[in-house]
Order: sequence, then structure tokens, then C-alpha cells
Amino acid sequence: MQLDGKTSIVTGAASGFGAGIARAFAAEGAQVLVADLNGDGAKAIADEIGGHAVQVDVSNGASVQAMADTALATFGHLDILVNNAGITHMPQALEDVTEEDFDRVLAVNAKSVYLTARALVPHFKARKAGAILNVASTAGISPRPRLNWYNASKGWMITATKTMAVELAPDGIRVNAINPVAGETPLLKSFMGEDTPETRAKFLSTIPLGRFSTPQDMGAAATFLCSDAASMITGVALEIDGGRCI
Repeated sequence: MQLDGKTSIVTGAASGFGAGIARAFAAEGAQVLVADLNGDGAKAIADEIGGHAVQVDVSNGASVQAMADTALATFGHLDILVNNAGITHMPQALEDVTEEDFDRVLAVNAKSVYLTARALVPHFKARKAGAILNVASTAGISPRPRLNWYNASKGWMITATKTMAVELAPDGIRVNAINPVAGETPLLKSFMGEDTPETRAKFLSTIPLGRFSTPQDMGAAATFLCSDAASMITGVALEIDGGRCI
């Protein structure tokens, strides 16, 4: 039980990688607050794993603060924060992405990390302990054409992870990231533009291990990085990509 007795928040946990992380955390003994814009979906996962659910808009400061307050009221303290919620724009020429889509991608993928830090880092500092995990992407280090602003948002997330790690280390707070390659999540079709056997085959041809990332892959990596077994690891952006970035 790698996370026995730990308390955690996982954002974007109603589906996909976030649900995989929430399930893995619960299986390893953690209490989990399943947070998602989809409140019904969050409740379904929470009911499944014996956790708690909260509806949150991670791009909104008041909503993020309410999530933090709920976690502390429910658990008494927080050990782990996973910033998993994320979105993309459809594949297209960079100049054709609308301003609305650009703002939304940066608000959900980047601003959310600032908002959760603002809400919860003071608590971690007071306890001189805490683990933050940001779910970035291989897109942040090996970008694909036509996903320009999504790629940039994930690159931002990786840099934020490293600078947070350096600043917060003296307070006993570790900050890491994981970089999944595309997986069987609700965002897969958006990444590919269309979900056809031909498109999948083309995408998979770029992954040496020959398969997509799974929620279970993310759950296993997240569990390790947020556990005491990784107590000397901070500032890492771990590629979980089947060799995609080699």
C-alpha cells in the first residue's frame, strides 16, 4: 500500500488518465477527492473507489479555492495534489486557432496550475510536506505540427513543474510531472482530428512500443512519484510514452 493513509486531490478525474490515477491511488490506500467539471462523472468514480467528489472549474479561482476548502474540510489535511485536468484544440494551422480556443487551452492547462498552487501551497508549507504532480505531455518536449498552442501549454507546464520544484524544495514540497503520449481517453479524437483505423495506425507508428498510453500506466507512475518511495525525486518530467520521445 504505497499511499496508505495519504490524502489526495485528482483533478479531471471523471475519465481518462485522471480516473486511472484516482483508481490507482485508492487501490494503494489513499483517500481521494475526485474533482472534475463533470460533477456526475466525478461522483461515479468516487462511488466506485470509495472516495469523495467535487465539481470544479480548474480555470476559475473561486471554484479552485472551494475545491481546496472541501478537501481540507473532508480530510483535515492534504498530502497530494494531482493537476490532471486538461484540454486541447483541434489539429489545425496555428494561425487558425480561435482566440476563444487559445484562451481556454491556456486557462485549463496552465492557469489551473497557478490557481491550485495559490490555494494549496500555503497548506503544504505549513505542514512542511506535500507532493504535487502535474500531468503534462510528450507534446511539451516533442511537439507535433497543428497542435501548436496545446504543445506550448504543456511545455509551460513542464517548466512550471521545474521552477516550482526548486522554489518549494526547502519547504519539503516535491513537484514532478508525467509526460504521457496519447492514450485511450476522451481527448484522443481531438489529438488525431479523426478517429479512424488509418489515423490510429499512423499515430501508433510513432510509438516504438506500439501502443497508446493507458490510464493504468499513468496510475502506476503517479502512485510512485507521489509516494514516499520517491522522496528524493523532484523536478522530474517523466516520459511515459513507449519510446515516443527517443
